This record gives sequence, C-alpha cells and structure tokens, in this order.
Amino acid sequence: MFNKINYCGNVFILLTLIYITRLVLSEIFEDNISEVDEWLEQNDLGEYKKLFKDLGISTLSGCGSPENMERLPELPAAEERRLRRAAHVLQQRLILRQWLATHKLQHAYPKLLSLDVSSLEDVYWVEDSAARHVIEPKDFSVWSTARQSLPTGKEALQSLKSDLWSAVVKSSKHQDAWTWGGMLVVSISVCGLVTLAAMTQPSLAPEAKHSLLQYVTGKYLHPPSCKVEWGWEEPQAVGETMSFTVHCYQRNGQPYPVCDTDDLVVHISHGTRKIAAVVELGSGDPAKANTARVKFTVRTAGVYVINILIGGQVGAGGPHRKWFSAGRVEARRSRVGRARAPLVCTEHRPRRLHLHPRDRFDNPAALQHPAARGFTVHLSPLGDPSGEPDPQLSAAATIEYDAAERRVSVALCFPRAGVFRAAVHYEGALLHNGEFDCIVLTAADTEIVQRQLGSRRGATWEARTVGPSSPSARPRRVLCVLSAKQLLLKDYFLRFIPKRITSFRLCPSTKLILSPRPEGTGPGGELTLDDGVQPPLTLYCAQRDLLAATFTQLLIANCGGEDSFKNKQDYFYSEVRKAHARQPHDKLPLRVSRADLLRSSFKATKHFTLADWCKNFDVTFQGEQGVDWGGVRREWFSLLCGKLFDARCGLFVSCQDSPAGLVHPNPERPAHLKLKHFEFAGRVVGKCLYESALGGAYRQLVRARLARSFLAQIIGLRVHYKYFEQDDPELYLSKIKYILETDLDAADSLPEIYFADDVYDTSGRLVETRDLVPNGSSIRVRNSSKLQYLDALAQWRLAARWRPETDAFLRGLTLLVPDHLLAIFDENELELLMCGTGELCVADWRAHALVSGSGRSWERRLGWLWAAVGSFSGEERARLLQFTTGCSQLPPGGFRDLSPRFQIAAAPTHGALPTAHTCFNQLCLPDYDSYDQLVRALLWAINEAGEGFGMI
Repeated sequence: MFNKINYCGNVFILLTLIYITRLVLSEIFEDNISEVDEWLEQNDLGEYKKLFKDLGISTLSGCGSPENMERLPELPAAEERRLRRAAHVLQQRLILRQWLATHKLQHAYPKLLSLDVSSLEDVYWVEDSAARHVIEPKDFSVWSTARQSLPTGKEALQSLKSDLWSAVVKSSKHQDAWTWGGMLVVSISVCGLVTLAAMTQPSLAPEAKHSLLQYVTGKYLHPPSCKVEWGWEEPQAVGETMSFTVHCYQRNGQPYPVCDTDDLVVHISHGTRKIAAVVELGSGDPAKANTARVKFTVRTAGVYVINILIGGQVGAGGPHRKWFSAGRVEARRSRVGRARAPLVCTEHRPRRLHLHPRDRFDNPAALQHPAARGFTVHLSPLGDPSGEPDPQLSAAATIEYDAAERRVSVALCFPRAGVFRAAVHYEGALLHNGEFDCIVLTAADTEIVQRQLGSRRGATWEARTVGPSSPSARPRRVLCVLSAKQLLLKDYFLRFIPKRITSFRLCPSTKLILSPRPEGTGPGGELTLDDGVQPPLTLYCAQRDLLAATFTQLLIANCGGEDSFKNKQDYFYSEVRKAHARQPHDKLPLRVSRADLLRSSFKATKHFTLADWCKNFDVTFQGEQGVDWGGVRREWFSLLCGKLFDARCGLFVSCQDSPAGLVHPNPERPAHLKLKHFEFAGRVVGKCLYESALGGAYRQLVRARLARSFLAQIIGLRVHYKYFEQDDPELYLSKIKYILETDLDAADSLPEIYFADDVYDTSGRLVETRDLVPNGSSIRVRNSSKLQYLDALAQWRLAARWRPETDAFLRGLTLLVPDHLLAIFDENELELLMCGTGELCVADWRAHALVSGSGRSWERRLGWLWAAVGSFSGEERARLLQFTTGCSQLPPGGFRDLSPRFQIAAAPTHGALPTAHTCFNQLCLPDYDSYDQLVRALLWAINEAGEGFGMI
C-alpha cells in the first residue's frame, strides 16, 4: 500500500514539474508567436497562422524575409500578391526601426508611423515642421543629422537597406539563441525527471506525434537527419526530367518508412517562379521504404532553390541551391539578330550581324568549340536555279565567337553589288530566321539612299506597272513616293499631273518581294508589293534596288530592329514615351459614379484634350472617401474596361450563340450609344497602353476578349475566312467548312450558293440580300471561286458591317498611340501587349477543366500535363490558353465562367503534336512515352504552331 502511494506521489510530482516546464517554455516562445499572429491579424491574414507555424516562421524578420516568401506553397494569385505586399511593407518598417535604433531614436518609431513614415524613402520627404511634433527637442538635432546623412543615390540607398536588413536578421538570430539557451537550461534541469517519466509513463502528451519514450530513444522521424541523394552532377544541362531521392531516418540513425501522414512537401523555385514537382513515396522494395522520389522539369537555366519540408520542418540540410546550365545549341531556336526585312549592305564594306545561339528551350547557349566549326553562311545570287552557294561570295563571310556575350559575330563583305540570298546554318540545319535577302549597293548608291532617308519630302522614283493577269494590257507609268509611313503610287493625269491611285503602309505586314534578274544588268528589276489588304501590285523600276533599300531602312526604323516580341514591346513603349515626352504627367482629378460608371466616365472625359489624357488620373468615386494612391485608378480602369467590352452593355457584342464570347463592335447598338462612345473606348485602350509604357505602378491591362478579326483591323490587316473559326464558330461549322469540303461544280450539289449574303434581324426575318460583288446575286460560286467567295463573305461579315464603329475606335486609339507603332505586331502579339498574360492559376485551371479519358496510362499522361503547365512561365500559360481557346484572356470569373469549359481529351495518336479545337475550347492530347516528350511537343505546338487556323 505504501509503495502504491509513493508511486502515485512520484508520478504527481513528475507531472507537476513537466507542467511547470511547459509553462516556462510557453512563456519563452509566447512573445515571438504573439508578434507573428498579431501581424497576420493586422493584415487580415489570420487564416495563414498554421501555414507560418508549419514553415517554422516565428519572428517578424522571418515574416518579412523574401526567402521565406519563396517557400510558400502555390496560392491563388491574388492571395500571393497580398502576402508578398504585406511582407514587403513589414520588411521596410523593420529596416526603418533598425535605422532609428542605430541612431538611438527607436522611441520615435511609433510616432513616425502616425505620420505615414514607414520606410527609409519616406524619411526623405517628411518635413521638419511635421517631424518636430513627434521628435523630442533634445533628439531633433540627431534626427536632422541622420536624415541628412542618408544617401541620395539609388544604389547607395539599396546598399544601406541591405546592411540594415542583415542587422535585423542577425538581431533576430541572437534573440533566438537566447531563447534556445533558456530552453536548454530548463531542459537540462528536468532531463532526469523526463527520462524517469518516460520509463514509467510513456504517453504523457497524448497530442504529440510520438511518445516520450520514443523521444528519449530517438525512434521517430527526424527531418534534420534526412539525407538527399542527387541524381545529377552540377552543372546539369536543362531539358531533362530531374530526379533526386530523399532518404528518411530516425533520430537514432535508423531508416524511417515514410508515408503520406508524414507530410513531406518539396518546394522548388527559380526566382519568383514556383516549379511543380512530383513526389513518389516509398518503393516496391521493402529495403527502400524510407525513400521519397522527387521529379521535376527544368527548362530555364539558372539557380534553383530546393526546400524539403517534413512535417513543417526544414529537412535534409535545406534549402539547397542547384545550378542548371543551357543545353546544346539548336538551329531551330537560334536566330539572327535582324529585322524581318532584307539586309542592306555596301560593296567592299563589311556589314556585321549577330547570331544568338539558343538551346531547345530558348536559353542562351554557350558554344563548346570555335564558332566557325558550327555556324556556316551560304551566299548565292537571288534566283539562282542551282541553289548552290557561290564559293567566292561565301568566302567573304567571317565568323567570330564572343564568349562573354555568348553570341556569334558574322561580318559580311560582298565583292560586288546586286541582290543575293543568304542562308545561315548550324551543323547543316537552317536557323530559325536564317534565310534572307541581301541588297548590296555601290558606294554612290548608298550615299543616295542616306540622303533620301534624311529628306523630309521623301524619295521618288518612276516605275511602270506589270499586269500579271493580263499580259497584253498596256503598262502604265507611275510615280512611287516613299515617306516614313507609307509608299504612295501616283498615276500621271494628262501625262504630267500626278494623281494618287493607291498606297501601302510601311509595316511588317507589307511585303516587298524582289524578282530575280540576270547578273550585271544594273539596279533595275521587278518588285511586288503585297499588304494583304489589296491585290498584289507588280512594278518594274529602273532603280529597284535603291527603292527596296530605302523601303527596308524605313521599315526597320519603324519596327525598332529585331522582330522578337520582347524587342517590339520595348521599342513600342520607348516610342510612345518619346511621342508624349513634352506632355506633363501631373495629377488630374476625375470624379465618377460607381453606379453609372460608363456614362459618368464618358461625361467626365468628354472635353479632355491630348494633354489631359496624358496626365495621371486621380480617380474618386462619388460617395466614397478612398484616397487614390494608384489602387483606385487601377480599379476604375478594370471596372470601366469590363463595362465597355461587356456584350450586355451593347457597345461591343459577340457573334450570335458564340460560346467563346469574343467581342467586336456592335453595328446594331442601342440608340443611346453613338460613334463617340467607340471613340471613347479607343481612348481608354490607348490610355492603358500609354500608362503601361510608363512602367512600374502605372501599368494597366485591358480587360477584354476581343475578336481576332477586330484585332487584325486595328493593326491594318485584311480579314479572311479563317477568322470565322474563332470569331463565329457556328457559321464556320455549318457553312464555311461545308463549302470547303463540297464539290460545288457537281450538278446535284444543293443548295446553290451565290456571291450574296442574306441579312436577318433579331427575330429571324429576312431584311435584305447583300451582294458581295457587283451583281453577286446572279453569280454562282464554283470550285474555282469558292475561296474568293469566302474572303468576300469575311470582308462583309467581319469588317464592312461595322466599319464606321471600327474607324471611330481607331480615332480614339491613335490619339495616344501612333497607328504605325501598332502595325509592328500581329494579332496574338497585340492581344498580349494590350491584355497581358493575365493571372492563370494552375489550381483554378485544374479544378474547372473537363477531362474525358480513362485508364492508368491516361491518368499518368494527365499528371504529366498538369506538372508541365505548373512549370510554364506566365507567357507560356497564356499561349497555351490562346492555342486552345483562341484568346489569352479569361472571363472575370476565371475558368469557372469560360464557356464552353476548358476540355482535355485523349487523341488517338502517339508522339504527335497536341491539337486544339477553339470552337469547343478543347485540347487533344496524344500519348507519349515520357514526360520530357510531352513537354517538348506541347511547347512546340504553342510556340511554333500557335498561329493560324487548322481544319477540324
């Protein structure tokens, strides 16, 4: 009896001591935890308390650390932005507090926050009169001296902030060291008691993952004891599926069989991008039950941060930093740094070009051998039937490799004047844009071209027309007038009075095609002008080479040099800023009504001049007290664009029963909507582009899903029947596809089709029959004229019906954006420029996608697809959405509101490229042997085969 009482007394004493120990430890850690929780609550982020606790973030410096933000799992885009914004503000405040502490002014920190001084940058503009109210008189001289000692240069200030942040982190670590020291003292004090308790009472903490006996003996999963076995050696080339193995061990060194309940998570990041990873736990072999296999894809060269979390703790000595280099050079990805136009040279004078070696994932690739062994340049006279390179010409090309810039320099020095065809190869394969024409002029002709480029009146040449359709037609003498924006063709009235007959814009869509000619015949010859809007025109000019050279130089000047989208975008922004450099960007008050946004916004900007549209709008919603520091303006742009381009508003409308919801101007708009409203819409879009050109916080995106035919008209392209597939899929499936696949010459082909189109009202009643060509109602469509009919139908339905509305929209748009700058983009690029890539959340994408397929092979293929999409950049995701749905933008509700829903179907092929049916928003995915093969095929499809339209 006495032994039982003694045993119970011992247990009671042990439990009391352990309870006191837990109280002491909780007091030690309570301050840090309460600080983090309080910060999360203040920023409306209380739902992330458990996440921060699992990640081991227990200090304010840890909350503001950018590295910890990279460890966060994938979250919705809006939530991730909110977390990063709050962390950035916290980091700036901690830096400010540390700066004050270095000058012994930390007691003034709360009072400075009341003046909205929350960063070092704010210290610059706070006035002394305001600072005197919060800084004590005895400290004001110290404050003034410290404030004046702040560096004014951006780099110097950034260096100071970096040093202060290091001090903040170091101070936090010292605090943690004292905390752990206190914990160690308490732990040693009760070590013997805990051991005795573990032997007598093995489960004193029922909420713990393991008993105290397991803790003492080390028989539990210990994340720091885990090891990583890397499946590659650094530096590893990109492109392959990388895999590594995590070996899990107990604290006593014995293997630990890992399972789902152990919560093993792998976070991989490259810069600000998160890389999707596939984790496979355990193995079929019992000896490998303690392993976890991790697979991920690397396509961008650089440093990747790999963090392994086990039960919320950092394990295996992480975070790990792994370097991946570019792969071998691929000819189809490598390119010549030049504009999409002929190269203009002078004989006997070297002309230098730069070749950019790229791997298959478009990373700058370094050459492992001299450039001359890989790159070759073939030169031959234009139109040479043999197609063989001229040895004399090819010998004039010298190649050098710049290892620092990782590019190849080619110097072309032609021995004689003429027009030649150049072809650049790498290991026998033609580069992406490696074939181009070279116009070689004499030194005298080069001087003439330079004078013409500097002339304000432009350059003129005489030519004569060549009639390809009617050889017997008499050629006409015309005058070619070339200016910086267009090429005018004038006919001679009464043989001496020039009269304009047509014009061609100087933009990439206008093609100037040179015809071959015998060598040694001089600079004359034939050329063909084709802009896709009007019929091609062939001319003969005695000074054709000079005309073509001047045309090419002006075209390159209008496009900004190289033809990549990034280069075009930078050039566009630069030219827009330059065009409005003299316009002030002061704040301009703009008061609108949220309830009647469209009417109030139109009324408020009705009398705005160009100078007013260039100012920084200070937006205020009536009845609201929000101060516009940028957020209210962005909200106004977003709501206004959503209202303008909403089909329910009536200004823009989608084709009847169109599931994609792509909008175009509404020719049958309500009576209260006038052409001036389209002009207002154009000015809003132009304002968004202008604000984006200013960069930074001014960047604005256009919330709209514009029809492809409407985008084509904005940049001056001619619409054709293939636009029906995306803009009016119902008409495409019911009529266009039928005409293309039907023999219209057969006697029994019904119904008969004529060059006319029936127009119906909203109730389905026939209004009129519109002739597509003169007297088209009596001209039957045959096989030989079906394409002419379809193009005429596209011109009427997709362009002519709303021509006044389109012209009004363009008048508003070109007020802020010169039209020749828009012409350097194609339809897809213009949409990316205006609307951006959007925020495409993979979790939302996956949750609302409709999948049709079954079987283990299909499930594996589908998992590969989502892993690939997770590793894509924002632009690549937008191109995938554009490839499948015809638009890079989503409805306001995201993938949930996309109609029809995004569909993924199995294709009955193996190893082929993925295909898409934009009418149904459907991606058809063939079978592949490996994850790498799927990624390569998908990237090839969205980047190389994403333009144009295919048959269903």
